[in-house]
Amino acid sequence: MFILFYSQVYYQYSSLNNTKPQIDMEITKPTEKTKTYTLDEAFEASLKYFKGDELAARVWVNKYALKDSYGTLFEQTPDDMHRRIASEIARIEKNYSNPLTEDEIFDLVKDFKYIIPQGSPMTGIGNPFQIASLSNCFVIGSDGPSDSYGGIMKIDQEQVQLMKRRGGVGHDLSHIRPKSSPVKNSALTSTGLVPFMERYSNSTREVAQDGRRGALMLSVAIKHPDAESFIDAKMTQGKVTGANVSVRIDDAFMRAVESNTPYTQQYPIESNNPSHQNQTDAGRIWKKIVHNAWKSAEPGILFWDTIIRESLPDCYADLGYKTVSTNPCGEIPLCPYDSCRLLAINLFSYVDNPFTEKASFNWDLFKKHVHYAQKIMDDIIDLELEKIDAILKKIENDPEDIIIKGVEHNLWLEIRKKAKEGRRTGIGITAEGDMLAALGLRYGSDEGVEFSVNIHKTLAIEAYRGSVLTAKDRGAFAIYNTEREKNNPFVLRLKEADPELYYQMTEYGRRNIALLTIAPTGTTSLMSQTSSGIEPVFLPVYKRRRKVNPNDKNVRVDFVDEVGDSWEEYVVFHHRFKEWMEINGHDITRNYTQAELDKFIEISPYYKATSNDVDYLKKVKMQGAIQKWVDHSISVTINMPNDVSEDLVGELYMEAWKAGCKGVTVYRDGSRAGVLISNEEKKEEETIGGLSIFPTIRPTVLDADIVRFQNNKDKWIAFIGLIDDRPYEIFTGLTDDEDGIIIPRWLNKGLIIKNYNEDGTSRYDFQYENKRGYKTTIEGLSYKFNPEYWNYAKLISSTLRHGMPIEKVVDLISSLQLDESINTWKNGVARALKRYVPDGTEATKQKCQNCNSTNLHYQEGCLTCKDCGSSKCG
Repeated sequence: MFILFYSQVYYQYSSLNNTKPQIDMEITKPTEKTKTYTLDEAFEASLKYFKGDELAARVWVNKYALKDSYGTLFEQTPDDMHRRIASEIARIEKNYSNPLTEDEIFDLVKDFKYIIPQGSPMTGIGNPFQIASLSNCFVIGSDGPSDSYGGIMKIDQEQVQLMKRRGGVGHDLSHIRPKSSPVKNSALTSTGLVPFMERYSNSTREVAQDGRRGALMLSVAIKHPDAESFIDAKMTQGKVTGANVSVRIDDAFMRAVESNTPYTQQYPIESNNPSHQNQTDAGRIWKKIVHNAWKSAEPGILFWDTIIRESLPDCYADLGYKTVSTNPCGEIPLCPYDSCRLLAINLFSYVDNPFTEKASFNWDLFKKHVHYAQKIMDDIIDLELEKIDAILKKIENDPEDIIIKGVEHNLWLEIRKKAKEGRRTGIGITAEGDMLAALGLRYGSDEGVEFSVNIHKTLAIEAYRGSVLTAKDRGAFAIYNTEREKNNPFVLRLKEADPELYYQMTEYGRRNIALLTIAPTGTTSLMSQTSSGIEPVFLPVYKRRRKVNPNDKNVRVDFVDEVGDSWEEYVVFHHRFKEWMEINGHDITRNYTQAELDKFIEISPYYKATSNDVDYLKKVKMQGAIQKWVDHSISVTINMPNDVSEDLVGELYMEAWKAGCKGVTVYRDGSRAGVLISNEEKKEEETIGGLSIFPTIRPTVLDADIVRFQNNKDKWIAFIGLIDDRPYEIFTGLTDDEDGIIIPRWLNKGLIIKNYNEDGTSRYDFQYENKRGYKTTIEGLSYKFNPEYWNYAKLISSTLRHGMPIEKVVDLISSLQLDESINTWKNGVARALKRYVPDGTEATKQKCQNCNSTNLHYQEGCLTCKDCGSSKCG
């Protein structure tokens, strides 16, 4: 049954009538010609479209299929979406000379093969059911001191207004005066940055965007006197959870770190006559940045002088284009109230005869499509201006008082001005890892890096040529000035690489103020079934389990767990690795052993080319070399194993600066789990008996210890989630080598990850990495053990999470009056937890079984009598 009446603002579906969308404030219903689909119909059709890829099908149906506010679906497969997009872009093309036809555009975007509008453009183009922007990201704020409460609240409201229209937002806090600065109100002194970080973070968490949270980037200059507090802000558990944070680091700071000399901080940060100034130890702050990034993957680093020096829009800084912050993923540095739309080119599709000796890159087709991509991006700006006009009209028609809606109205006027005047675009790529593999080049090798740099150099030259040729037909962006740009390093590289292009640009101008970026391509890569963005392949093949009904026909049962559930193990191939196997005559229908899979990987072009294989320093140098041909920035994460040292993280950051990177983020495996560092002012009030209070909201990922023990003939296993090496939760139950949870005997550590089932209920999975570097996940610890054990485990975990000392928890467990059948479980849990009791802790309510003394203490998990020396473990 479908809802036929709509009370919200409704656009006539423009792809049906091929006219400019018109706002209709009346209650409207779809015509009888408007085809609708059930969720199941769309999923089944999309599953066939994606050749059985359930994840890709669900992502498309849930995130990108055209639907109204009631969930009614108007598209059955991505072909419908791509036709909608092609129709709207063709409508804009008709306004200019030499227009692309709808069919030409459809051939470019269909099947996610060549050109892929990302995120907001994919969702919003031709969408009559949302009054939303087509921009993926925005930056707001001020490029100078402005820290009144009115200004701070204005930014807060602007941030929320953008997020409700589906945009990610970034803004900088360097304009806020430092902590304890005198102010002329009842507070007498200012609070500094951190409270406002929390305000903006909380606002982000409150905004829903089609089922997803808002995205926020907060930045601050290292030159700001409160920069150190900013760096530490997220290290307190539960603080600033709604924002990414990055530090704007200048060259002077990096040189001070290198030379071990002091660094001057001041406020205002760019003033020749600052009101605050102090010298600080650059090396100490650097070590803190490195430690926090090692511990929690934040803050990210923005090499700000490199960003400004290379920025073409900053040639027009005095005209309002001074870069102040970045979008949430850091790949688009922006001036206040500018925005950007993203589009990715699928590099894999330009490899002819992939995975064969005849493999080659089709440079001519690539160059041709880059021109088309730049033209399409410019069309999307016109579509965005239409969307902004619709947003403005809606605001004007809203019943609120003009004082209430004034901030939102003025915000969109500012954004419209920047979009129309600068016409910024964001062309990027995806499938770099797969492209290299298809050509027989190993990601991270000297040959692979050289080829990648050539790809991005060609992309830059042809995108700029496309923008120049579009300017010849449609006119340059409004404030283009050759003289302003003549000394820009990026322009000088273009001039050296292609003098004719530079000459044409001086004659015709350029249609767009800046053009290129490399953004994350998470869902894009899922639907194009390729590696993500500039990144290498994560894993070419891995195994998963799914629960099966053993009574079904043609079902294979590989494993029966201890509660009797049947499971099938199956191999999941990365799509292009699967293509390599097929092309090279390997059977993909067999259920291979791990040893057989390892041999396939060794002879494949993906060998030693995954995210865990690529040398970290080489990857940073590769990023720096490619950055020279990307006028915005690159979103890339250096993934590192859990045991990597802080010194190596610092070395990577330093190398990134020297290599010319504009920013860098390091993620150490598991580093977002177990972060609990209180600042010195709050240590006393945030401890019980000298121990830190645990967060009552469980982190998504926890480090975990595995403890095995045996009571009588029963074998037990305990998974103990840890924060700061202290037990936070416990899962335990019977196991054996044949039917229980199968993990290697040598394994004693892993991760416990909180996930969600399709029905919305939560579960706790255990993940570990084998000796070959492959990750294995065991789903559902919470239902693999006896339900009675699980209920008691929840009780024990609750006491642990609220900071009860371990020895008291052990006493509590020992005192439980349970049925005889569960006593061995009780004893095992107590035994598992005893090892975490600090040495020297006195035991209460217990006596020595040898001499009856109560003078007992814990030593290496064992109760030891101080009087007679006897020891009992267990």
